[in-house]
Amino acid sequence: MNFEYPYLLLLIVPFILCEFLCKEKNSTYYIPHLDIFKQSTKNSQVFQKILKWLIIIPAVIALSSPFLKLQTLNVKKDGLDIVLSLDTSGSMRQYGFNEKNIEQNRWQVVSTLVQEFIPKRVNDNIAIVVFGSSVMTASPLSFDKKAQKNIIKYLGIGVAGEKTALIDSIAASVNILKNSKSKSKVVIVLTDGEDSASTIPLQVVQKLIKKHDIKIYAIGIAESNRRMLQELAKINGGKAFFATSKDKLEDIYLEIDKLETSKIEQNKIIMKEYYFMYFLYLSIAALILYIFLKNKNGN
Repeated sequence: MNFEYPYLLLLIVPFILCEFLCKEKNSTYYIPHLDIFKQSTKNSQVFQKILKWLIIIPAVIALSSPFLKLQTLNVKKDGLDIVLSLDTSGSMRQYGFNEKNIEQNRWQVVSTLVQEFIPKRVNDNIAIVVFGSSVMTASPLSFDKKAQKNIIKYLGIGVAGEKTALIDSIAASVNILKNSKSKSKVVIVLTDGEDSASTIPLQVVQKLIKKHDIKIYAIGIAESNRRMLQELAKINGGKAFFATSKDKLEDIYLEIDKLETSKIEQNKIIMKEYYFMYFLYLSIAALILYIFLKNKNGN
Protein backbone atom coordinates (compact mmCIF):
# COMPACT_ATOMS: atom_id res chain seq x y z
CA MET A 1 0.00 0.00 0.00
CA ASN A 2 1.21 3.52 -0.87
CA PHE A 3 0.33 6.92 0.59
CA GLU A 4 -0.18 10.12 -1.39
CA TYR A 5 0.75 12.23 1.66
CA PRO A 6 3.02 9.97 3.75
CA TYR A 7 4.41 12.87 5.79
CA LEU A 8 0.99 13.24 7.47
CA LEU A 9 1.62 9.93 9.23
CA LEU A 10 3.96 11.90 11.50
CA LEU A 11 0.85 13.33 13.16
CA ILE A 12 0.71 10.12 15.18
CA VAL A 13 3.91 11.16 17.01
CA PRO A 14 2.37 14.06 19.01
CA PHE A 15 -0.45 11.77 20.16
CA ILE A 16 2.04 9.16 21.37
CA LEU A 17 4.04 11.81 23.25
CA CYS A 18 0.90 13.22 24.80
CA GLU A 19 -0.10 9.75 26.01
CA PHE A 20 2.96 9.71 28.27
CA LEU A 21 3.35 13.43 29.05
CA CYS A 22 -0.20 14.74 29.25
CA LYS A 23 -1.71 12.88 32.20
CA GLU A 24 -5.32 13.55 33.10
CA LYS A 25 -5.95 14.58 36.71
CA ASN A 26 -8.90 12.58 37.99
CA SER A 27 -11.18 13.54 40.88
CA THR A 28 -10.99 11.34 43.99
CA TYR A 29 -14.12 9.75 45.41
CA TYR A 30 -14.69 7.52 48.41
CA ILE A 31 -16.56 4.42 47.30
CA PRO A 32 -17.46 1.70 49.83
CA HIS A 33 -16.70 -1.84 48.73
CA LEU A 34 -14.28 -0.51 46.07
CA ASP A 35 -12.98 -3.99 45.28
CA ILE A 36 -16.35 -4.90 43.80
CA PHE A 37 -15.97 -2.25 41.04
CA LYS A 38 -12.21 -2.30 40.68
CA GLN A 39 -11.98 -5.01 38.03
CA SER A 40 -14.93 -3.64 36.05
CA THR A 41 -13.44 -0.12 36.00
CA LYS A 42 -10.05 -1.43 34.93
CA ASN A 43 -11.55 -3.37 32.01
CA SER A 44 -13.56 -0.34 30.94
CA GLN A 45 -10.50 1.91 30.96
CA VAL A 46 -8.46 -0.56 28.86
CA PHE A 47 -11.27 -0.82 26.32
CA GLN A 48 -11.65 2.97 26.16
CA LYS A 49 -7.90 3.35 25.61
CA ILE A 50 -8.07 0.90 22.70
CA LEU A 51 -11.01 2.86 21.27
CA LYS A 52 -9.08 6.10 21.63
CA TRP A 53 -6.25 4.76 19.46
CA LEU A 54 -8.76 3.28 17.04
CA ILE A 55 -10.00 6.85 16.57
CA ILE A 56 -6.59 8.48 16.19
CA ILE A 57 -4.57 6.03 14.09
CA PRO A 58 -7.15 5.29 11.34
CA ALA A 59 -7.98 9.02 11.11
CA VAL A 60 -4.31 9.89 10.52
CA ILE A 61 -3.98 7.06 7.97
CA ALA A 62 -7.09 8.35 6.17
CA LEU A 63 -5.53 11.83 6.00
CA SER A 64 -2.44 10.27 4.36
CA SER A 65 -4.65 8.98 1.52
CA PRO A 66 -3.69 5.29 1.24
CA PHE A 67 -4.03 3.66 -2.19
CA LEU A 68 -3.06 0.64 -4.23
CA LYS A 69 -1.49 1.19 -7.66
CA LEU A 70 -3.43 -0.91 -10.16
CA GLN A 71 -1.76 -0.16 -13.50
CA THR A 72 -0.19 2.54 -15.67
CA LEU A 73 -1.92 3.44 -18.92
CA ASN A 74 -0.39 5.24 -21.88
CA VAL A 75 -2.79 7.76 -23.34
CA LYS A 76 -2.15 8.28 -27.01
CA LYS A 77 -4.06 11.53 -27.58
CA ASP A 78 -1.16 13.80 -26.60
CA GLY A 79 1.22 12.29 -29.15
CA LEU A 80 1.88 13.53 -32.66
CA ASP A 81 0.06 12.71 -35.86
CA ILE A 82 2.71 11.84 -38.45
CA VAL A 83 2.47 10.99 -42.13
CA LEU A 84 5.46 9.22 -43.68
CA SER A 85 5.43 10.05 -47.38
CA LEU A 86 7.83 7.79 -49.28
CA ASP A 87 9.07 7.88 -52.85
CA THR A 88 8.67 4.51 -54.61
CA SER A 89 9.33 5.79 -58.11
CA GLY A 90 11.55 3.96 -60.61
CA SER A 91 14.67 5.95 -59.69
CA MET A 92 14.68 4.26 -56.27
CA ARG A 93 16.09 1.18 -58.01
CA GLN A 94 19.53 2.73 -58.25
CA TYR A 95 22.38 1.16 -56.30
CA GLY A 96 25.32 2.64 -54.44
CA PHE A 97 23.49 4.61 -51.75
CA ASN A 98 24.75 2.22 -49.09
CA GLU A 99 28.54 2.28 -49.32
CA LYS A 100 28.82 -0.77 -47.07
CA ASN A 101 26.49 -2.83 -49.23
CA ILE A 102 26.47 -1.69 -52.84
CA GLU A 103 23.93 -4.39 -53.74
CA GLN A 104 21.23 -2.55 -51.82
CA ASN A 105 19.14 -0.15 -53.90
CA ARG A 106 17.79 3.13 -52.54
CA TRP A 107 14.38 1.74 -51.62
CA GLN A 108 15.86 -1.14 -49.64
CA VAL A 109 17.91 1.32 -47.60
CA VAL A 110 14.94 3.63 -47.02
CA SER A 111 12.50 0.85 -46.11
CA THR A 112 14.96 -0.58 -43.56
CA LEU A 113 15.47 2.78 -41.85
CA VAL A 114 11.74 3.58 -41.85
CA GLN A 115 11.00 0.21 -40.23
CA GLU A 116 13.47 1.15 -37.48
CA PHE A 117 11.97 4.64 -37.11
CA ILE A 118 8.31 3.63 -36.72
CA PRO A 119 8.56 1.70 -33.40
CA LYS A 120 10.41 4.62 -31.80
CA ARG A 121 7.30 6.78 -32.10
CA VAL A 122 5.51 4.95 -29.28
CA ASN A 123 2.84 7.59 -28.57
CA ASP A 124 2.32 8.77 -32.12
CA ASN A 125 -0.42 8.13 -34.64
CA ILE A 126 1.27 7.30 -37.96
CA ALA A 127 0.05 7.09 -41.55
CA ILE A 128 2.01 5.91 -44.59
CA VAL A 129 1.75 7.39 -48.07
CA VAL A 130 3.75 6.19 -51.09
CA PHE A 131 4.06 7.98 -54.38
CA GLY A 132 5.28 7.42 -57.91
CA SER A 133 3.26 8.56 -60.90
CA SER A 134 0.28 8.62 -58.54
CA VAL A 135 -0.24 8.63 -54.79
CA MET A 136 -1.41 5.73 -52.63
CA THR A 137 -2.28 5.62 -48.93
CA ALA A 138 -0.61 2.46 -47.64
CA SER A 139 -1.83 2.95 -44.06
CA PRO A 140 -4.26 5.42 -42.46
CA LEU A 141 -3.41 7.02 -39.13
CA SER A 142 -2.84 4.15 -36.74
CA PHE A 143 -1.05 3.15 -33.54
CA ASP A 144 -0.43 -0.36 -34.87
CA LYS A 145 3.33 -0.08 -35.41
CA LYS A 146 3.77 -3.80 -36.01
CA ALA A 147 1.29 -3.81 -38.88
CA GLN A 148 2.90 -0.71 -40.40
CA LYS A 149 6.36 -2.30 -40.32
CA ASN A 150 4.91 -5.26 -42.23
CA ILE A 151 3.29 -2.92 -44.75
CA ILE A 152 6.66 -1.28 -45.45
CA LYS A 153 8.21 -4.74 -45.99
CA TYR A 154 5.66 -5.58 -48.69
CA LEU A 155 5.83 -2.26 -50.52
CA GLY A 156 8.03 -2.17 -53.59
CA ILE A 157 9.42 0.13 -56.24
CA GLY A 158 6.87 1.08 -58.89
CA VAL A 159 3.87 0.18 -56.71
CA ALA A 160 2.44 3.65 -57.48
CA GLY A 161 4.10 4.11 -60.88
CA GLU A 162 7.54 5.02 -62.23
CA LYS A 163 7.45 8.83 -62.14
CA THR A 164 7.54 11.21 -59.12
CA ALA A 165 4.38 13.00 -57.92
CA LEU A 166 5.99 14.74 -54.95
CA ILE A 167 3.56 17.68 -54.63
CA ASP A 168 0.54 15.42 -54.98
CA SER A 169 1.90 13.26 -52.16
CA ILE A 170 2.16 16.31 -49.88
CA ALA A 171 -1.42 17.21 -50.75
CA ALA A 172 -2.56 13.67 -49.89
CA SER A 173 -0.65 13.84 -46.59
CA VAL A 174 -2.28 17.18 -45.72
CA ASN A 175 -5.67 15.66 -46.52
CA ILE A 176 -5.00 12.91 -43.95
CA LEU A 177 -3.97 15.41 -41.28
CA LYS A 178 -6.38 18.29 -41.91
CA ASN A 179 -9.06 16.97 -39.52
CA SER A 180 -6.59 15.82 -36.89
CA LYS A 181 -7.17 17.04 -33.31
CA SER A 182 -3.49 16.57 -32.42
CA LYS A 183 -1.56 19.64 -31.29
CA SER A 184 1.34 18.66 -33.57
CA LYS A 185 0.90 17.47 -37.15
CA VAL A 186 3.95 16.41 -39.13
CA VAL A 187 4.73 15.16 -42.63
CA ILE A 188 8.08 13.46 -43.18
CA VAL A 189 8.51 13.23 -46.93
CA LEU A 190 11.40 11.48 -48.65
CA THR A 191 12.22 11.68 -52.35
CA ASP A 192 15.18 11.09 -54.65
CA GLY A 193 14.24 13.13 -57.68
CA GLU A 194 12.50 16.05 -59.35
CA ASP A 195 8.72 16.22 -59.37
CA SER A 196 7.65 14.89 -62.76
CA ALA A 197 4.03 13.83 -62.34
CA SER A 198 2.10 16.12 -59.96
CA THR A 199 -1.14 17.74 -61.08
CA ILE A 200 -1.65 20.03 -58.06
CA PRO A 201 0.20 23.39 -58.18
CA LEU A 202 2.91 23.97 -55.55
CA GLN A 203 1.27 27.24 -54.43
CA VAL A 204 -1.99 25.43 -53.58
CA VAL A 205 -0.18 22.87 -51.43
CA GLN A 206 1.80 25.60 -49.67
CA LYS A 207 -1.44 27.35 -48.70
CA LEU A 208 -2.92 24.08 -47.41
CA ILE A 209 0.18 23.40 -45.29
CA LYS A 210 -0.03 26.85 -43.74
CA LYS A 211 -3.80 26.73 -43.24
CA HIS A 212 -3.76 23.42 -41.34
CA ASP A 213 -0.57 24.23 -39.40
CA ILE A 214 1.37 21.21 -40.63
CA LYS A 215 5.11 20.95 -40.24
CA ILE A 216 7.12 19.47 -43.10
CA TYR A 217 10.36 17.58 -42.69
CA ALA A 218 11.64 17.11 -46.22
CA ILE A 219 14.38 14.57 -46.95
CA GLY A 220 16.14 14.59 -50.29
CA ILE A 221 18.53 11.91 -51.43
CA ALA A 222 20.78 11.95 -54.51
CA GLU A 223 19.65 14.49 -57.12
CA SER A 224 16.44 15.56 -55.37
CA ASN A 225 14.87 18.98 -55.85
CA ARG A 226 16.58 20.95 -53.07
CA ARG A 227 14.87 24.27 -53.66
CA MET A 228 11.35 22.82 -53.63
CA LEU A 229 12.02 20.79 -50.48
CA GLN A 230 13.39 23.85 -48.70
CA GLU A 231 10.36 25.91 -49.73
CA LEU A 232 8.00 23.28 -48.32
CA ALA A 233 9.93 22.85 -45.07
CA LYS A 234 10.18 26.54 -44.15
CA ILE A 235 6.40 27.20 -44.18
CA ASN A 236 5.69 26.18 -40.57
CA GLY A 237 9.15 25.86 -39.10
CA GLY A 238 10.07 22.46 -40.49
CA LYS A 239 13.44 21.54 -41.91
CA ALA A 240 14.96 20.19 -45.13
CA PHE A 241 17.63 17.50 -45.04
CA PHE A 242 19.83 16.09 -47.77
CA ALA A 243 21.59 12.72 -47.67
CA THR A 244 24.17 11.20 -49.98
CA SER A 245 24.57 7.91 -48.14
CA LYS A 246 22.78 5.48 -45.83
CA ASP A 247 24.74 6.70 -42.81
CA LYS A 248 23.70 10.30 -43.41
CA LEU A 249 20.08 9.27 -43.93
CA GLU A 250 20.16 7.31 -40.68
CA ASP A 251 21.45 10.42 -38.87
CA ILE A 252 18.61 12.46 -40.39
CA TYR A 253 15.93 10.13 -39.02
CA LEU A 254 17.63 10.22 -35.62
CA GLU A 255 17.61 14.02 -35.70
CA ILE A 256 13.94 14.17 -36.66
CA ASP A 257 13.15 11.74 -33.85
CA LYS A 258 14.81 14.13 -31.39
CA LEU A 259 13.24 17.26 -32.90
CA GLU A 260 9.70 15.90 -32.69
CA THR A 261 9.49 14.38 -29.21
CA SER A 262 6.18 13.35 -27.70
CA LYS A 263 5.43 14.39 -24.12
CA ILE A 264 5.52 10.81 -22.92
CA GLU A 265 5.37 11.61 -19.21
CA GLN A 266 2.15 13.54 -19.69
CA ASN A 267 0.65 10.53 -21.44
CA LYS A 268 0.94 8.25 -18.43
CA ILE A 269 -2.06 7.74 -16.20
CA ILE A 270 -1.62 5.74 -12.99
CA MET A 271 -4.80 3.88 -12.09
CA LYS A 272 -5.29 3.87 -8.30
CA GLU A 273 -7.74 2.36 -5.84
CA TYR A 274 -8.16 4.51 -2.73
CA TYR A 275 -8.78 3.07 0.75
CA PHE A 276 -8.98 6.19 2.96
CA MET A 277 -12.75 5.81 3.41
CA TYR A 278 -12.38 2.45 5.20
CA PHE A 279 -9.99 3.93 7.77
CA LEU A 280 -12.26 6.95 8.15
CA TYR A 281 -15.32 4.73 8.77
CA LEU A 282 -13.38 2.76 11.41
CA SER A 283 -12.31 5.99 13.13
CA ILE A 284 -15.86 7.38 13.18
CA ALA A 285 -17.32 4.10 14.49
CA ALA A 286 -14.72 4.00 17.28
CA LEU A 287 -15.46 7.66 18.14
CA ILE A 288 -19.21 7.02 18.41
CA LEU A 289 -18.64 4.00 20.65
CA TYR A 290 -16.11 5.94 22.75
CA ILE A 291 -18.56 8.81 23.34
CA PHE A 292 -21.32 6.34 24.20
CA LEU A 293 -19.18 4.57 26.83
CA LYS A 294 -17.97 7.86 28.29
CA ASN A 295 -21.51 9.13 28.72
CA LYS A 296 -22.72 5.81 30.09
CA ASN A 297 -19.98 5.60 32.69
CA GLY A 298 -20.15 9.29 33.49
CA ASN A 299 -16.39 9.86 33.08
